[in-house]
Amino acid sequence: MKFGRTDKGLIGYVDSDYAADLDKRRSLTAYVFTLGSCAVSWKATLQPVFALPTTEAEYMAIAEACKESVWLRGLFAELSRDDSCIDLFCDSQSGIYLTKVQMFHKRTKHIDIKYHYVRKVIAQGKLKVCMISTHDNPTDMITKPDPVTKFELCLGLVGIMI
Repeated sequence: MKFGRTDKGLIGYVDSDYAADLDKRRSLTAYVFTLGSCAVSWKATLQPVFALPTTEAEYMAIAEACKESVWLRGLFAELSRDDSCIDLFCDSQSGIYLTKVQMFHKRTKHIDIKYHYVRKVIAQGKLKVCMISTHDNPTDMITKPDPVTKFELCLGLVGIMI
């Protein structure tokens, strides 16, 4: 892998698929957390509310992965005495931007307060949201129909060998 730590520590990957639910047009959130290049936690679920722009869907996915990262960080700290910052990789520049902007403005004020929790966690130094190419994001195997070669690459990124 070309990005970040691969030998130790918790690393997260997050993605969303905008309006994946054909009936209610809700978006899909997916995340995977690895420890030592092996998957230790993953989830794929429909978002509870309808996201208007794709940026909002990505931001809500980041917020869900953030909550999981806080729980995993606490567990990992109890087991290993290591409470270092977790890198969370996302392929949406606009979603990452929303995690860093500390002001509300008219285009994002409708996003629920619970999703802005991610900003607090980042400010506390518990999480760092980083950009990753969509080609290197293993959550693509959960959110998108991928060709076999891409699917095998994603499996390898989370430590699953076939």
